[in-house]
Amino acid sequence: MKKNFPYLLVTISPWPIIASFNLMNFLVSIVIWINLKEYSIVSFTLFNLSMVFALWNRDIIRESTFMGGHTLVVKMMIKFSMFMFILSELFFFISFFWTFFHSSISPSIEINMVWPPKMVQVFNYTEIPLLNTLTLITSGFFVTLSHLNLVMNKLSKSLATLFYTILMGMYFSLVQMLEYFNAGFCINDSVYGSIFFISTGFHGIHVLVGTMFLMVSLARMRMMHFSVIHHINYELSVWYWHFVDVIWLFLYFFYYVLI
Repeated sequence: MKKNFPYLLVTISPWPIIASFNLMNFLVSIVIWINLKEYSIVSFTLFNLSMVFALWNRDIIRESTFMGGHTLVVKMMIKFSMFMFILSELFFFISFFWTFFHSSISPSIEINMVWPPKMVQVFNYTEIPLLNTLTLITSGFFVTLSHLNLVMNKLSKSLATLFYTILMGMYFSLVQMLEYFNAGFCINDSVYGSIFFISTGFHGIHVLVGTMFLMVSLARMRMMHFSVIHHINYELSVWYWHFVDVIWLFLYFFYYVLI
C-alpha cells in the first residue's frame, strides 16, 4: 500500500479484545482464588495473558523491525505515550505516599495515636533495605552504561552490562521476597502493615515487569534488532528502569529511614 504520510496504520489485530477478556477473567479468578482457595483458574488466566503479551509483542516487533513502520514521527509519539504512562505511574505511587504521610503525621485513635503502631517491629534500614537500595542504584548505573555502549556501537559491552542489570533486578526481587518472609508484621497489622506491603509489593511488581522488559531488549539486541539510531524498545525500557529506581529511593527514605 502506497502512502505519503509518516504514520503507521496498524493492521486488524485480535490481541486487544482477547487481552480485555483475559483481564476480566483474571479479576474473576482472583476473587475465586481469595474466597475458594482455587489456584488453577488464576494460573490458567495468567498463562493466557502471558501468551497474549508475547504474541502482541511479536507483532509490534515485526512492525518496527521488518516492516519499517516506526518512523521518526511514530517514535516521537511512542516516546510521548511512554512519558504519559510513567507520569500516571508516578501519581499511582503518590497516592500511596499520601496515605502513608496522612497516617503517620496524624495517627488515628485506633492505633493509640502512635506511629509506627505498637507491637509492629519495623525493619532496620541499614540491613536488607540498604542492600536493595545499593543493588537498584548499581543496576541503574549499569543500564545507563549499556545504553551508552549501544549508542557508541560497542555491542558486546552493551550486552554484558545489560545482562548484569537483569541479574541485579532478579537479585533485588529475591531479596525483597526474603524480606517479606522475615517481616515482623503482616499486611493485616494496622494501616502501617497495609500501606507498607501494598506500596513495596506494587513496586516489586514493577521491578519484575521492568526486568522482563530488559530481558526482551537483551534478546532483541542479541538478534541484532537494534542499531545506533534505532533502538526505541531498549530506550523505553531504560526509562522505565530509572523510574523504578527513583520510586524505590522514595520508598526507602519514607518507609524505612524517616519512620
